[in-house]
Amino acid sequence: MTRPIEEIEDESGVVTKYRRHLNGRGRVASGAKVHPSAFIDSSAYVESDARVGQNAWIGAGSWVDRGAALADGVFVGANVHIGRGVFVGRGARLGSNSRIEPDVRIGDEMRVERDTRVAADVGWSERRRQSPADGFAKAA
Repeated sequence: MTRPIEEIEDESGVVTKYRRHLNGRGRVASGAKVHPSAFIDSSAYVESDARVGQNAWIGAGSWVDRGAALADGVFVGANVHIGRGVFVGRGARLGSNSRIEPDVRIGDEMRVERDTRVAADVGWSERRRQSPADGFAKAA
């Protein structure tokens, strides 16, 4: 069964085609990879080239920008903007109304409180040498 496609125009007039994810919930752009167990609220968006891991949860009005990666078990509250190229580690929690600036890395199990702007890496050490892909369940 093919999921319906809808077109959304952003403020700059760019039109992106989205497929609804899981029983009509959420808008997922073509090229995004979303684990089937992930929940995406009906008013949330996942842009192309973004990845959403197993059992991740994306709240109402949240936006996952191009190239961002949310590992397994990540919780994203309502109205959170996750910038381009952001990596959020396993089990991390992002509070409502937060903004994660582009290319920021958030480590495993980290907590970002609501109404917070994150502009630098949190809970991340170059010594860890964790690949962002390490935060995702292996495909069966």
